[in-house]
Amino acid sequence: MKRSRYTETQIVKILKEAETGVAVEELSRQHGFSRSAFYKWKAKYSGMDVAALKRLKELEAENQKLKEMYADLSLEHKVLKDIVEKKLSQ
Repeated sequence: MKRSRYTETQIVKILKEAETGVAVEELSRQHGFSRSAFYKWKAKYSGMDVAALKRLKELEAENQKLKEMYADLSLEHKVLKDIVEKKLSQ
């Protein structure tokens, strides 16, 4: 996945500027991004402040760890189940 040139904090600041009435074309020219990027950012980060964004990142990281834990446990469970079935069939 392509990494953005802008951090989430920078994106939130740009969106706040747009909320104050600065035109999207002007912001695009100043910061060097496309209009489509602006509207994607707006859809994703609209209404967030820096604290909410930080909390979102923490929750995403925690969710990723939980998914990894679930994958590991389900794999271990399958292996143990296969071992038990193999023992019972002998």
